[in-house]
Amino acid sequence: MAILGIDTSAYTCSAAAVSQDGELLAAHRRLLPVPPGERGLQQATAVFHHVQILPEVLSEVFAAVPAARIRGVVASVKPRPVEGSYMPVFTVAAGQGRILAAALGVPFRATTHQEGHIQAGLWSSGWQPPDSFLAVHVSGGTSEVLLVGRKPGGFTIEKLGGTLDLHAGQLVDRVGVLMGLEFPAGPALERLAREAGPETEKVHLTSAVRGYNFSFSGPASQAERLLAAGAPPAAVARAVEQCIANTLERVLRPAVEATGLRDILIVGGVAANNYLRQRLRHRLEHPAVGARLHFAAPEHSSDNAIGVALLGLEVDPREKG
Repeated sequence: MAILGIDTSAYTCSAAAVSQDGELLAAHRRLLPVPPGERGLQQATAVFHHVQILPEVLSEVFAAVPAARIRGVVASVKPRPVEGSYMPVFTVAAGQGRILAAALGVPFRATTHQEGHIQAGLWSSGWQPPDSFLAVHVSGGTSEVLLVGRKPGGFTIEKLGGTLDLHAGQLVDRVGVLMGLEFPAGPALERLAREAGPETEKVHLTSAVRGYNFSFSGPASQAERLLAAGAPPAAVARAVEQCIANTLERVLRPAVEATGLRDILIVGGVAANNYLRQRLRHRLEHPAVGARLHFAAPEHSSDNAIGVALLGLEVDPREKG
């Protein structure tokens, strides 16, 4: 028997199926097409693409897991588990999920995109958390530091702080597209940054932090000016990575001290960056800080429906959301 999960985020259409003992049976996702040179999609355009792509993604899942095995459907219906959280793209997963559940005669459960990320991070890292832990959700649509607790079928989440303007992924994409990289620019920017030479020491972006809140609009403008002045693109790419790492370090150090929580789960597409992982481990797992970092596996850091499906295992299968 299996649980089907569906997630239709800003740039990724995904579906997954897991067995009732938590084994991944199938997972498929497609990036929504973004025209060259553009830094994203309007929500109406993204919804249109999801409506076209989701049936194809679901067909791939059902090719591996016949519909007769599905005993529950779970979908991300909004970005975060807070009042007023809404993005039109998630109405596609919500609507298709309810239709499938009704057609199959199985329960439907609603969850959120952020909870799916956290669950996928826990699953892929192999870490079993205590009752409470810190989490960082850092992507193109979210950059937040969270206090997380467990509850059946999901999480209690308190936002401690986050970006005041651009998200970390938006910083990466704005600078990457400016340098001619394909959107989303994360993987290409990481490859480019590996080519940085000694000139990297002279190329810096400031880290703007106030309490648990931070800003990336200033670094984005600085990067634009550096490129216009002829700075090597590889050095600017590495400076972007350093800026994000420094910013998160400056936020997480006081969070660990104030809460007394040492375990930090880091999820989201930006968290797939290897330099970011190494830098944060080196700085925050130092004995002077004493944090313990847990990362989603790189292939499961970006948007996916695996965590969404897994959340369906944590409730009574007779429950209807």
